[in-house]
Order: sequence, then structure tokens, then C-alpha cells
Amino acid sequence: MRKISMIAMAVLMFMGSGVMAQKAKTYIPWENGKLKVSDEGRYLRHENGTPFFWLGETGWLMPERLNRDEVNYYLQKCKEAGYNMVQVQVLNSVPSYNIYGKSSNPDGWNFKNIDKKGEYGYWDHMDYIIRTAASKGIYIGMVCIWGSPVDAGLMNEKEAVAYGEFLVNRYKDDPNIIWIIGGDIRGDKKTEVWDALARSIRQQDKDHLMTFHPRGRTTSAAWFNDREWLDFNMFQSGHRRYGQRKGDGDYPIKENTEEDNWRFVEASTLNPLKPVIDDEPIYENIPQGLHDPNETRWNEHDVRRYAYWSVFAGSFGHSYGHNDIMQFIRPGVLGSFGADGMKKAWWDALEDPGFHQMKYLKYLMLAFPFFERIPDQSIIAGANGERYDRAIATRGNDYLLVYNYSGRPMQIDLSKISGDKKKVWWMSAATGKLEYLGEFDSKITSFQHDSGYMSGNDQVLIAIDTSKEYVKKEWKELPEKH
Repeated sequence: MRKISMIAMAVLMFMGSGVMAQKAKTYIPWENGKLKVSDEGRYLRHENGTPFFWLGETGWLMPERLNRDEVNYYLQKCKEAGYNMVQVQVLNSVPSYNIYGKSSNPDGWNFKNIDKKGEYGYWDHMDYIIRTAASKGIYIGMVCIWGSPVDAGLMNEKEAVAYGEFLVNRYKDDPNIIWIIGGDIRGDKKTEVWDALARSIRQQDKDHLMTFHPRGRTTSAAWFNDREWLDFNMFQSGHRRYGQRKGDGDYPIKENTEEDNWRFVEASTLNPLKPVIDDEPIYENIPQGLHDPNETRWNEHDVRRYAYWSVFAGSFGHSYGHNDIMQFIRPGVLGSFGADGMKKAWWDALEDPGFHQMKYLKYLMLAFPFFERIPDQSIIAGANGERYDRAIATRGNDYLLVYNYSGRPMQIDLSKISGDKKKVWWMSAATGKLEYLGEFDSKITSFQHDSGYMSGNDQVLIAIDTSKEYVKKEWKELPEKH
């Protein structure tokens, strides 16, 4: 099986490198203009008003672990699976070395002579990643430098300014860049360095959005919500299960709420209001709690739950991650967090179910009026469940959506949106398939999916004012949306 898989990958990489012509024109989102925060402060849009639902894939070590053909193959698979954003660690350490053995910092923080004639250097490879992604309509989330080397004192304020100036001069004209300051670090550690880096970039680039990637179980809103350089907030809900505290002193959340990532959306809703996203939730096939490889692994049901809980609570998009993909594990590469390239290589992980199921959430969100949507738990009448039994609701003026992970019976107040009658469907979060239930009066109504009470058979209840045609009765699934 391993031999066959590697041969198949080689064939696909050859096909993906441009030998086989594309059958359809690539959707290029920035043709709608640069990204901006929408007027109500919750979402992202393009200059012409087109909504942007961030569906992110996590390719942290792509600059270090993938060669050019592999970069092209990976990004093509992301495109086909519906992702419009891939986030990478530009520098994982100081210096970093790419797959070709080239250093990111051959002269320290002096980049004056970084481009050497006849040499394919570290930054040439980063250029290739960004421009290959652009050819496929994908944004690159540039985590400029991971938090650990900064915390270790390997970049100070002065060096941060020099590095920021280098980055912005090199990439400010690329349309598919989003700047990400920080990297798995609290914002109250080395704050002056992060401010210096952000402001050195912002001074010369006001056209690309910027945010901060924080430590697990924290949100950037706690430290940077009022910063002039921060356009939207990120939180990292992390990889722990309920009750899995493990004596962690850096633990700013209530006991036994570890999986409730929707709470971070609420905690990030501050003044001034800024959009928010769970940029590092649990990853598919990563051990619960992260560090013990013998622990139970998070699966596709779990990554779906985190995505829908966060978005229905008010996030403007979602980032997916996979243990074997984010570190591009393969035979011969030492993996972290229990990843083993002899058992599963990154190109095999690209076929795992969770990787392909995220797109249904994007299609769903883009099927309805985008900017009027708000979280609204009053849609759920009576007592809601807790933990895995919690139903979570969101709505516009004439549609409502309720995510139910466990199949627990629920009471839904259909009068919360316009219309005397409502057309109602179930949508499977796993397959995207639609099941039309009929028309219902505008009142509190009981719903439970026929599959009964069973975690992981998660469904979305869709209710729409009968005068609207956002979803057609005859549809078996929602159409692809960019």
C-alpha cells in the first residue's frame, strides 16, 4: 500500500505541475478588490462588497518541508477541497532552513544581499509558495515568525523592525497576503517586539489585513483589540478535551470548558467590535491534549463540531488542521505529537474525511445573506444541552440555522425569522446532503433527526421564510460557493 501510494503521489504531482491543462478557470477572489472588514464589524468582504468566508488549511511547515513540485501538489489539493487560505510559518526558528538547505538568515537580520545570483534561496522558495497559491486563488496567512524563538530572545525590537521592513518590501504587492503577527504565544510576552514588527509592516502596507496568533486557550482580543494594526482577532481553542487540565499554569479559562470553543467567540466580542476566528482548533488525527501519543486521537466528527460551533457563535470563518499535514510528515521525517510517516504520510492525510468536509460549511454560509447573520441562542426554546449536547444557532432576517452534534431532541422557535410559514431541511455536516422536511408554521416546533441520539451524526437544521429561494426543494446538496 505504501509503494502504491507514493507512486500515485508522484503521478499526481506531475499532473499538478502544469502538464495537464486546467479544465475550469480558477476563481481569483482578489479580483473583487482587496479584503476589508465589513461595515458591521463581524465579517470580511472585498472592496466591491463580495463576502469572504475564510476557509483555512494549516500548512505550518510548508516552506521547510516541501519542494516545488510538492508545494504545487499540496496547494492544488487544497483548492480542490474548497480552501481559500493556507497559513504557514514563514520562520519556525532563527535561522530556518528550507528543504533545499538554504538559510532564512545567512547574514542575521541584514537582508541587503539576500538574493544571490544563480541561487534558489530560502526567500525564493517563499516567493514560489505565495505565487503558486495565487495562481490557484488561495491566500497565504504569513505567520512572520513563530513565538518560541522570539520568546527565547532571538529577535529584539530593532531586529523586528528590520525584518518587518524586509517582509513588507518583498511582499506588499502580492495580492494574496494576510499578515499574522505572533505565533502560539501570549500577547503579554515580548509585546514590544510584536508591536514593532506589526507597525514596521503596517507603516508601508495598509492594503493587507493583519492579526495576531495567540497561545492555546487565549484570544488576541485580550491584549491587542485596541491596536491600530489589528484588523481582526484570532483565538486558539487548542487540543484538550473536557477536564484535561494537566496542571497547566497558563490556563485562563473555566474548568471543564476546554472543548467549548464557542466561548472564545463570545470572549472576543469587545469594543471596538472586530471579526474573530478560531485559527487553531483541534486537529484531525492529533492526540487529545497534544503531547501524549498514546491518547485518543481527535477525528473528523470533532473537527466538524469545532468548525460549526465557532462559526455559528459568530466567527467569520474557520481554519482546519491535520496533525500529519501541518508538519508534512513522511517516511524518514521525525514527527511531533505522535505523527508517524511510516503509518501515514501527509499526501495520504489529504484524503482523510475531515479535510474534505469543511467545504460544506463554507457553501452553507455563502448560500444566505452574509452580513446580516448574527448568533442567536434564543432560537432554541426551553433547556439546551451541555457539552456535546449543546445546540447552537445563528440567523439572518429570513433564515435560521441550528447545528446539532449529538442528535438530541430540540425545540426551535421558528418565529424568530420572518414569514408565517418556513421551509425546513436537514443538512448532513459530514456529506453536505440535504433532506427536505416540508413547510412548518411559525411557532416553537420539535425536531430530531431520524438517526436518533448519536454523537458524530451531526446535522444542521435549515429553516427559511417560504417567500425566499436561498435553497430549492429539489436540491440534494448545496451548490459550490467560493
